[in-house]
Amino acid sequence: MVENSIRIAVLVFAFVFGTVIFSFLNVVIYRLPRKENFITGRSKCPVCSHVLTFLDMVPILSWLALGRKCRYCGARISARYACIEALGGLAAAGCIARFGLSVYTILAFAMCAILTCIGFIDHDTMEIPNGLSIAAAVTGAVAIFFTEGVAWYEHLIGLAVVSVPMLVIALIIPGGFGGGDIKMMAGCGLFLGWKNALFSFFTAAVIGGIYALILILRKKRGRKDHIPFGPFLCMGVAAAMFIGDLALEFYIATLLGF
Repeated sequence: MVENSIRIAVLVFAFVFGTVIFSFLNVVIYRLPRKENFITGRSKCPVCSHVLTFLDMVPILSWLALGRKCRYCGARISARYACIEALGGLAAAGCIARFGLSVYTILAFAMCAILTCIGFIDHDTMEIPNGLSIAAAVTGAVAIFFTEGVAWYEHLIGLAVVSVPMLVIALIIPGGFGGGDIKMMAGCGLFLGWKNALFSFFTAAVIGGIYALILILRKKRGRKDHIPFGPFLCMGVAAAMFIGDLALEFYIATLLGF
């Protein structure tokens, strides 16, 4: 009973912590593509430029309490901000629930934060900042020493197993993959190891393919229109982190009979 209470308290704390961190990521996602400093400077309403106070920026709660509008000009506040904050809470609590209290849990949460920035920035601008790809690579390099069940050379293979074929395709087919996608998958592959790197790309291809098909059928995109692939790669990497090992075990045991 006591252990369950402590576990619930830890998960609640993790959720709140995650919302705070991802609230800051909203600033990063907005400012980084605009080449603005996201470390210093007060947050402002993007419509009226009024400086926001602490009460205006409490994750999720302020958005709800203010009726989804700016306190000062009445401009509508996108639900995306609150959704990203909630995503941070789920990511933090999910990392602890899945991996326990460990260094790898911190690295997994850091990777979730990086993936969130990459996914939303690529969605907005169709570009992935090099700094985020470098952050993924650094996190991947550190993960080599703290990932259980994955040998160091599997991480190194993961660095190239997806990114190199993507590079070859990009050289053969102009526009096949963007440079940001390739660099991102190099860093994420280093973090995951080669098995989960392949799983992440397969998952991204399936989700991205279904999404593209829906857009084409609804005539919102043409067959030759470019759709940013980064958000789907981020989904694939996140899926690989949380369920990749379980999915591969299921595949080997159930489908292959081993």
